[in-house]
Amino acid sequence: MGDKSNSMERRTLLKAGLAGLAGVALGTSCGRTPEPVTQSPEPAPAPAAKGPVMTRTLGRTGLNVSIVGMGVMNADNPRLVEAALAAGINHVDTAHGYQNGRNEEMVGQALKTVKRDAVVLATKVPPPGEGDATRRKARYLDMLEISLRRLATEYVDILYLHNVSSRAGVFDEAMLEVAAGIKQSGKARFIGVSTHSNEPEVIRAAKDSGVFDVVLTAYNFRQDHRAEVRKAIVEAAGAGLGIVAMKTQAGVYWDRERLLPINMTAALKWVLQEPGVHTSIPGFTTFDQLEADLKVMAGLELTPAEALDLDEQPGLAGLYCQQCGQCRPQCPAALPIPDLMRSYMYAYGYRNPGLAHDVLAELDLPGDPCVGCATCDIRCAKGFPVRERIRDIARLRGAPRDLLG
Repeated sequence: MGDKSNSMERRTLLKAGLAGLAGVALGTSCGRTPEPVTQSPEPAPAPAAKGPVMTRTLGRTGLNVSIVGMGVMNADNPRLVEAALAAGINHVDTAHGYQNGRNEEMVGQALKTVKRDAVVLATKVPPPGEGDATRRKARYLDMLEISLRRLATEYVDILYLHNVSSRAGVFDEAMLEVAAGIKQSGKARFIGVSTHSNEPEVIRAAKDSGVFDVVLTAYNFRQDHRAEVRKAIVEAAGAGLGIVAMKTQAGVYWDRERLLPINMTAALKWVLQEPGVHTSIPGFTTFDQLEADLKVMAGLELTPAEALDLDEQPGLAGLYCQQCGQCRPQCPAALPIPDLMRSYMYAYGYRNPGLAHDVLAELDLPGDPCVGCATCDIRCAKGFPVRERIRDIARLRGAPRDLLG
């Protein structure tokens, strides 16, 4: 008993140390106590009372899904997933790479408390970028098998080819072949594609492919091209594709210091007012956030105050990078600025430095990415101070990955 108690105490102290390290690594300011890198397991309260749970049919899949699902990326508490399921949320979304695989393991633990067929379970596996078609397909199948073992299930309801950003990516012949084989094997009931950028092109390509059943797309009130994204959503939904919205909360905060939160209820209502969006996967990590998301399903009409909250805030660029790529040709060093801005959002908006570190690790960056430029003339479509944010987030690469969550 003493060993178990000491072990729990060590883990608690380690969590506290990690939070401090993340604060130092990210330059926590204003004297605010940094939030934990991941949420510490809190006892589950009594399951939320079942209120009105709005559902929509996920396109031709025929799956009946709650319009508010659970994006599990930043959560680490299976009791929170259990509470969401008990409250009527029936769609759970994770991915092969979240928390270095621990996220899928946590979801698998939570699913043991419910009937498997009561949950619409989705995971995302990125297409391997290197090797010939045979090797890429084998690698993809290997990653899927790992995900299934972590999730403790024989199948997922939706398997996404993750983070596709072009029509060519949608029509990747090797991935289309392996996806069709996976569906035929029963290891995934339906196949989808997820996209964070160039969304209208990817959505339309998925519709044209005749292979994909579902599209998971970024869609929120801060996208400059939101009208075109909506148009593509309407077209794809009309053709029978299931549409799932992500990045609905548009970066979560207006400011780096997290003093000015975006109105999460209003942002989610805005997305779900489009009937072509069948469900959404806002991320929540606390029971209070779960309750707030559940209340959205009581009615989608925006109050005047909520509508006002969605107006752009003067002088605040926000944290959400819409991945438009307009910055790329402006950079003389050809830096992957959209990826760097996405990492910045993960670190400051989501308070997930581990995921931010993972994004940075995939980039080929010099020690000081901006060292060759005395000034920065890049004009961001959202008004980001690009040079300042690049130098800020690039420092995170020096932090040990295993201490970042």
